Amino acid sequence: MTEMRRAADASAGIWVLADPRTGTAAQALGIAERLQRPFRTVALDWGELARLPWPWPTLAGLAPPARADILEAGAAPGLVISAGRRAAPVARWLRQRGARTVHAMRPGFGAGDFDLLVIGRHDAQRENRKVFPILGAAHRMSRERLLAARGEWAPVLEALPSPRVALLMGGAVRGEGLEPALAAGLARQAAGLGGSVMATTSRRSGEAATAAVDAVLRGLPHRRHGWGDPGANPYAGFLAWADLVVVTGDSVSMISEALATAAPVFIAETTEAPRHRRLWRSLYEAGQARPFLSPMPFARAPLDEAARVAAEIRHRGWA
Repeated sequence: MTEMRRAADASAGIWVLADPRTGTAAQALGIAERLQRPFRTVALDWGELARLPWPWPTLAGLAPPARADILEAGAAPGLVISAGRRAAPVARWLRQRGARTVHAMRPGFGAGDFDLLVIGRHDAQRENRKVFPILGAAHRMSRERLLAARGEWAPVLEALPSPRVALLMGGAVRGEGLEPALAAGLARQAAGLGGSVMATTSRRSGEAATAAVDAVLRGLPHRRHGWGDPGANPYAGFLAWADLVVVTGDSVSMISEALATAAPVFIAETTEAPRHRRLWRSLYEAGQARPFLSPMPFARAPLDEAARVAAEIRHRGWA
C-alpha cells in the first residue's frame, strides 16, 4: 500500500464519508455544504465486519470496493467529515495519514483521535476544544435549500389556505410503526390549527398509520406525501411553506430540520426513549420548540447548527 502523504493545509481537499443511512450521511454532508467549498463524497459500503465495535483505526469494516476506493486515492485529504459509529474507524485511519477529522455523533471508541466532535447537547457531552455541542443534529436543510424549495413548490402549495400546518410523522426505530389512533389524533389536531395541512409520513410510520391520516384529512384542504409514493417528494416544500410545524418526537432528523424554518415548532411526544426526551428538553429550554399540548404560536429564530459548525471549522483554518 502506498503511504499517504501528510496534508499540509486545507488546500489538500475535503472528503465526506457518507454512510448508506440517509439520516447519518446528511449530518456530514450538511456540515460540508455549509463550508461552501468543493468536497468529494466517499460512499461507504459496509461489509460483515462493520458490525464489530473496532477499537482502533481501520478500513476493515468496509466492503472491498469501498476500501479500494480509499486506498487508491493515494493522498490523505486536508479534512475528513464523517458521522456515525461505523464511519469512525475509517476517519481515524485517515487521520493517522494526516487528515484533520470532524465527526458528527458519538464515535464509540477513539473519541480522543478526532480533531472536532459534533455532539448533540442531549447526549450530555461537555464542551471543550474537541467537543462542539449543538442543539439537535446537523442536517442539509439550509436557508438556501428552503428558499429554493419555496419557489419550486409554490405552484402546488401556495394555493393551500393559510395558516399551513406541516405535520411530520415518523415512527418507532424498531417497532410496528405509529399507532393508527395516535396518527389520526395528530392529524385531527393539526387540521384544527390552521387552514390546511401538509402531511408527510415516513417509512417507519407504517401503512396503517398512513391510512388513518388519510381518513382524517379526506375532504379537508391538504396535501399528503408518504415514503414510496410516486412523484417528487415535497418534504422541503412543506417546511418552506409552513406557518406552523408539528413533528413526532421519535425522529431526531425531522425535529432538527423543522428548526431550520422560522415557524413555531411543536413536538408530539410519541416515545419514552430517554435520549429523545433529553433532546426535547434541550429544545424547550432553548426556546426552539414546545410540546404539542395546547399549541399557541410563539416567536423563534431559525436554527442552523451545521452552519455554526462550519464557521468553527473555518475559524480553525481547516477549510
